[in-house]
Amino acid sequence: MQKLARIIGTLGVAVAIAAGTGFGTATAEPRPAEVYSPVTAADIADPTAILPADSADDEIGTLQTVEGAIAWFRNRNGSTAYDGYCERAVRLAWNRATHHASAIAHWRSSDGARHTGNNPPRGAFVFWNISAYGHVGLSDGNGGVWATSVNGRIGHVSMHYFANYLGWKPGNSN
Repeated sequence: MQKLARIIGTLGVAVAIAAGTGFGTATAEPRPAEVYSPVTAADIADPTAILPADSADDEIGTLQTVEGAIAWFRNRNGSTAYDGYCERAVRLAWNRATHHASAIAHWRSSDGARHTGNNPPRGAFVFWNISAYGHVGLSDGNGGVWATSVNGRIGHVSMHYFANYLGWKPGNSN
């Protein structure tokens, strides 16, 4: 009987440890907290914008091409998700790591040479001084631009659709 009691007692302690009831010194790893990030309309319009680069070195993903940047806008033609966020839209279109607070900050920055000619090349950033924040779109290379805020949407219009043209800078993925 004593032998049976000892086996049951040993078994009971083992079960208690496994169940985490406080017997012995076993502890369980704490569960990670839930991760939550709100999804915005812009994220829905461009799900890749919230995905991290897939490089093991945490480098920026693939460099964008002129055609890819133009296609980014073309694929969102009519979308209202980026209205008022022109600088963000051109940054995402070009898959840029460089962030600017506004279009006018981008224009005034040392990020690319400023040109004031009226014939920006395809994919160039085109700037206007329409507010304290400015405005930016991408040139189609034929006198037109892809931009946000075209009647409240992404659209393709003449370069002269917006007032107070400033100039252009070469488009790039830096």
